Amino acid sequence: MSKKIVAVNAGPRKGWNTDTLINEAVKGAQAQGAEVQKFDLFRLEKYTGCVSCFGCKKEAHKGSCVLRDGLKPVLDAIREADGLIIGSPNYLSEMTASFRALYERLIFQNLTYNLETPCCNEQQIPVLLIMTSNAPDTMYHHLVQNYQQTLSRFIGPTETLISGNTLQLKDYSKTDWEWTMFNPEEKQRRHETVFPLECQKAFQKGAALVNT
Repeated sequence: MSKKIVAVNAGPRKGWNTDTLINEAVKGAQAQGAEVQKFDLFRLEKYTGCVSCFGCKKEAHKGSCVLRDGLKPVLDAIREADGLIIGSPNYLSEMTASFRALYERLIFQNLTYNLETPCCNEQQIPVLLIMTSNAPDTMYHHLVQNYQQTLSRFIGPTETLISGNTLQLKDYSKTDWEWTMFNPEEKQRRHETVFPLECQKAFQKGAALVNT
């Protein structure tokens, strides 16, 4: 029986850096025989982050967010999955607001506030967390590491992939301001030489996710 993998794009731009790396990870999982269901958070019906209703702290809804909005199908699919691929660009030194909304509800539903058993998730699954950033690869290592630790504790063992110094536009000259903080030509060269290698890594990590 094939494994079921859920892939989540928490970025708004289809076909760009984050979406491309997620799709490569998906291809890797599919190459190992997995069935993949993908969600684009920016194209779902209206949803919010955690509203602190504490409905998930009742036995009847243990480990399950009770909010019924655009994120419910995503949360339900993850709960039934054998693995999770999730990616987000870095906006203003953080993951996107869409990522945070899902992250809050994904984690909080499993938090018990019980010292003996702080997590009620009895079916842990492997996770691949992808982050893309205009900044260098190393700049937000601690941010990704913090997410990795929390996801590992409440969802399952988490691997990461960071792609930094990414290409933001196909043609920087079409903007109204001169972007002097970096060299667009260097970014283009990196996109042509380094980014394909990162796509290969995403493929490999997606394949490994199925066999974890």
